[in-house]
Amino acid sequence: NDWGDPPPGFCEIDMVAHGGISVAGSFIQTLTMVDIATGWTECLPLVARDGSLVVEAMVRAQSLYPWLIRGADFDNDSAFMNEVVVPWCRAQRIEVTRARAYKKNDQAFVEQKNGAVVRRLVGYGRFDGIETARVMARLYAAARLLVNFFQPSFKLKEKRREGAKVIKRYHMPATPYARALTHPRLSTAIKRWLRETYRRLDPMALLAEVRRLWA
Repeated sequence: NDWGDPPPGFCEIDMVAHGGISVAGSFIQTLTMVDIATGWTECLPLVARDGSLVVEAMVRAQSLYPWLIRGADFDNDSAFMNEVVVPWCRAQRIEVTRARAYKKNDQAFVEQKNGAVVRRLVGYGRFDGIETARVMARLYAAARLLVNFFQPSFKLKEKRREGAKVIKRYHMPATPYARALTHPRLSTAIKRWLRETYRRLDPMALLAEVRRLWA
């Protein structure tokens, strides 16, 4: 079913493969996590598709999110739905759900960010190796501040069907930061921290850093 209106902390999670035109061998994967309520996005490179690396990336993501991760919505990839990731999530009291097989729209939020953030930053080439993953991690570290504090995006407000036609209405474009500030389920302390972080940021310096890292 549709998400409805979950509180911050419920995320869609997916992986983007950086294998270029071949899926042979081992190559870097980007783990993309998108908060449904705000659109807050975190991207973390993995050197390979492995459940233990997914757990490590989610631990890192929790240190980056301003609020607790409460839910993880995966697709049916075996790198997620396995005896490592699912038990770890449940031990952390993270609710686990998954998309239906062959239903890409079930993960529309994260699929959109896969294109608008990951592919726009690193493209479709093949990347492998620990050093390349480190460079990508630094790139995502700079880009996450641009995306979450300065990049507005649309969010679906309502959807209804009239016969064979589906009509969608959207909220006004807003940044994840702006959505977080107005969300009633986030504490005053979190909003204060977000405002203080925002005041310290220079979008032009962040953009220059992104360009330097991927030059």
